[in-house]
Amino acid sequence: MAVQKKYSKSTSVLGRGLDDIGSGRGLDALIDTGDVRTQGSSNLIEVSIDQIAPNPNQPRREFDEEALQELAVSISEIGIIQPITLRQMPDGKYQIIAGERRWRASQIAGMSSIPAYIRTVEDEGVMEMALVENIQREDLNAIEIALAYEHLAEATGMTQEKIAARVGKSRTAITNYMRLLRLPAQVQIALKNKEIDMGHARALLAITSPSAQIKLFKEIQKNGYSVRKVESMVQMLKNGEDIKLAKKKITSQSQLPEEFNLLKDRLSDFFKTKVQMSLSPKGKGKISIQFANEEELERIMNALDSVNNK
Repeated sequence: MAVQKKYSKSTSVLGRGLDDIGSGRGLDALIDTGDVRTQGSSNLIEVSIDQIAPNPNQPRREFDEEALQELAVSISEIGIIQPITLRQMPDGKYQIIAGERRWRASQIAGMSSIPAYIRTVEDEGVMEMALVENIQREDLNAIEIALAYEHLAEATGMTQEKIAARVGKSRTAITNYMRLLRLPAQVQIALKNKEIDMGHARALLAITSPSAQIKLFKEIQKNGYSVRKVESMVQMLKNGEDIKLAKKKITSQSQLPEEFNLLKDRLSDFFKTKVQMSLSPKGKGKISIQFANEEELERIMNALDSVNNK
């Protein structure tokens, strides 16, 4: 049976800390999230480890014990990145379609449950029309929509452009939904449960490291950051700053007096670009005006000239 348990562990009992993962042979090196295959699944849940059995037709019979131990360390640190894929059997238990290595490593790590995409019996023979009808339901969450698009692509061979035309969406919208399946499993679960929204998820996708995505995701959960703040933190991380410094800057920005926030918004509207303000306890501060290229810089300079000429 499916269980609703938190499957991520934050302890580092098996060795390395989060700061070590992402360099060397951490989780980022062990799992490739760039080529997601959901095998026609229609749901994402957590399943008890003891309710899962390997596929007897699995061609791989031997698993590298050292590699399993390394993966177990990473799973113990930050959880499963990519869910395994299961199908439900007549007895109510589950059989592995894809991800036996992750399942075995999770057992070594002492996990009680694991995130999994569930492929139902109905998925096997579902037709394009039924898939499209399901996608267009208004009560689907973002992960269900992403899985439906992925299933439609796998079942029919349709490109994202053709899917977009078929369901009446833009190709960019289709791409953005399908990219959600590249996020770490615990982020997908949170998005499905509406603990974060689509904006948070899209901001996290701008980070290429799964371990960094999880670290920032935990900060979102802990501090309730808005999408705008997460986008700012992601930009800081991409510029080479660490998450502690990014948090400090975000905190200082959020402590601006209301009149300063109003001024920042007015400046952003005037220059038609993002304006950042910081203020020290002693009253000293800094205003930063961002521009993406020379054309934007010229537009900002022209705006300043217009003020001087009045």
